[in-house]
Amino acid sequence: VTATDADEGLNGLVKYSMKKESDMASEVFHLDTETGTIELLRILDFEEGDSYELEVQAHDSGALFDTAKVT
Repeated sequence: VTATDADEGLNGLVKYSMKKESDMASEVFHLDTETGTIELLRILDFEEGDSYELEVQAHDSGALFDTAKVT
């Protein structure tokens, strides 16, 4: 995922986190808090579920954030 902040310098930095991270999501996916890259930690098992949904939040250096659903 990618988010941008129009502020300059340190105020323009964006950090990423998973909102309401479930145990299943934390065992299957890794979110890089600096880049927003989502990586698999293991092979997906479609017998466990045929789809996955994550909510990723992007936070600026202040109090602002936005949320995106990744399916």
